[in-house]
Amino acid sequence: MFDGNRHETKRNCGNLAGGYYAGGALNLDEVDHLKEICMSLSDTPTETARQWDKAFEYGTESPLTWDQHGNTRHIPNRALVRGEALKYEAPVLVDKNYIQVGEFIQPSDADWSPEEQVIKYLTALFDADENVGYVTESWFNEKAGRHLPQKGCYDRTAGQLISELQQWPFRRVFGDYNPEVGAWIRFNPMDGVGVTDENVVSYKYALVESDVVEVPRQIALIKDLKLPVAALVYSGGKSVHAVVKIYADTLKEYRERVDILYAVCEKNGLVMDRQNRNPSRLSRMPGVLRNGNKQFVIDTHIGMSSWKEWHNWAEDVRDDLPQFETDTDDLDEPELDPQMIEGILRKGHKLLLSGPSKAGKSFCLQQLAIAVATGGYWLGWKVRQGRVAYINLELALKSNKHRLWQIKRKLGVKTNGNLDVWNLRGNAVSMDKLAPKIIRRSEDRGYSMIIVDPIYKVLTGDENSAQEMAYFCNQFDKIAVNLGVTVVYAHHHSKGAQGQKSSRDRSSGSGVFSRDPDAIIDMIELIIDDNRRTQITRRWHARSMAEELDWVSATWRDDNNVTHDDLEDPARLQEIARKNNYDIDGQKVQDELKSAKYATGWRIEGTLREFHGFEPRNVFFKYPLHILETGEGSLLADATPESSEDNWRKGQKVAEKVNKNIQAEKNAEFRELFDEIAEGRTEVNWKDLEEVGGGTMNTIKKRCRYHPDFKYVKGQVILKLETTEVKND
Repeated sequence: MFDGNRHETKRNCGNLAGGYYAGGALNLDEVDHLKEICMSLSDTPTETARQWDKAFEYGTESPLTWDQHGNTRHIPNRALVRGEALKYEAPVLVDKNYIQVGEFIQPSDADWSPEEQVIKYLTALFDADENVGYVTESWFNEKAGRHLPQKGCYDRTAGQLISELQQWPFRRVFGDYNPEVGAWIRFNPMDGVGVTDENVVSYKYALVESDVVEVPRQIALIKDLKLPVAALVYSGGKSVHAVVKIYADTLKEYRERVDILYAVCEKNGLVMDRQNRNPSRLSRMPGVLRNGNKQFVIDTHIGMSSWKEWHNWAEDVRDDLPQFETDTDDLDEPELDPQMIEGILRKGHKLLLSGPSKAGKSFCLQQLAIAVATGGYWLGWKVRQGRVAYINLELALKSNKHRLWQIKRKLGVKTNGNLDVWNLRGNAVSMDKLAPKIIRRSEDRGYSMIIVDPIYKVLTGDENSAQEMAYFCNQFDKIAVNLGVTVVYAHHHSKGAQGQKSSRDRSSGSGVFSRDPDAIIDMIELIIDDNRRTQITRRWHARSMAEELDWVSATWRDDNNVTHDDLEDPARLQEIARKNNYDIDGQKVQDELKSAKYATGWRIEGTLREFHGFEPRNVFFKYPLHILETGEGSLLADATPESSEDNWRKGQKVAEKVNKNIQAEKNAEFRELFDEIAEGRTEVNWKDLEEVGGGTMNTIKKRCRYHPDFKYVKGQVILKLETTEVKND
């Protein structure tokens, strides 16, 4: 198992186990069994356990299962579907720098009573009629280098054990144990049949344990966190075991609450042993010795009285929501945030740019970033100048840098230090993890706008789920509110033609995308047929010629009595250049002709929350810029977007072409059969054709009907006379 790169294999095993657990293909008992196997086969079991735990946690973010053929299959977004816990943002409840750590003292031999220790523990956790699972026997695993517990007993009630302990010594009630190893007890009541999660009858408690933090600090953190602890036990080793009140109704709820509990503990400095999450887990039994130390009850019923009380307190502590405001009747008009894009969007608001794949959305957003940095125009709208951050999640670093250079060069501008780029290709994380990093890195940089492109790289959850997309979009709100910046992001259209849809309904996935932004700018492609392409080529050719002539001569228009019609005629302008020997740059003209050949047309529509709507405007995507079409004689004004009907017509044309080709092949085959048996004659009987594979009489009739060279008359297949004459000529 550990041939080759051992550390890599350990991580892979833990990662897969985490994925299968998150996907529901493994339970925690099976996960623990796999972990123990890996540890037993390793020469460094402690390091294996550490690597396993880390990899397991990472693996839960990519849920896996098996299909009907036994192949591994990824479950998209299962981590979010499993419940609130897996995306729970744990609050900070204590200041880790100001923990009051007390002295930790074990009971003296004079005060030591194993029987009283166990009675105290059982009384705190169990009802008298509940079955208790415990283990006093162990076995030594040579590979793991430590003793492991046996299955133990599980069919005696807490009442029975307490009664016997009140009469007899510990060893008579529980039997002998190894004082170098200690003993174990299950903190949840069992059914008396087995010791797995399925045998747990009530999900009352969960185990909190950390063997990384020093024991006195563990105790201090548990108390400061006010965890609803039923019993706090020293393990006799490097940790204390806090049995925390959960009281869940189902295993699903139990797991969700344990995830929240562990998240809070880790957020506040208590590094958790995450293999302890299952409800049938063994904990350390008080009242026994372990390698010279006493396993004992430190305290019972500390912290909050219940899970609900503690969870509500934790949420209240981290409640940093704004207070209610009472409306006033001031006569003065309230101040609004400045407009970042004039008539479209204010500072601190959110903009969604939507469009189909390969619409040049990234080019468009980079053009916006440069417009903000320079205080220029974007798609015809005036933009407020400010510092802008462009978060690139898709393009390679050099490619992105080259694109920005191309756009600035075409626009003839410089950003003068107002544009920052964060290249995260290969380092992208989900948006709920990225948002805090953006906020932290941007706090002192004075940004007016932050652009995240594209969002599919950081999408968390199922884009068709309103709940999960609301959570995803909330991350943009956090950035906008915490930094006071405008947030811009792009999203793709759903599949199919979009021409008959409203601009707010074209984005793929949940309707949240149409309701969440303060402004939606939508791009839909316009159909450019051959005639329109010819017009575009002619006009752009003429414009490029005129620009080049302007460059070489300031008076060429007057010298040649140039009219408006001349400026639209590239042939006339070429004639003027030749006649006057004007040395124009032919390469620039050729580049413009190439742009005209490949340019695409787009209609810009939108939905605005704070402003009146705007009339649709048309732009050309003329690499690398989106250029607003203005003035008279618009080339795109009457262009139409592709609709479902257009797609149907395209399909019809393709089908017609295919059918035509098939018919032509059939006709050629039929003509060969006819020529083969006719031997120069102009007609043959249908039966003769049937004998050489021409088909039945009805088939031959049909073939004559669709063949331009033949007709069928009273059983005879006749070659049309005009066809014969043409062939002879």
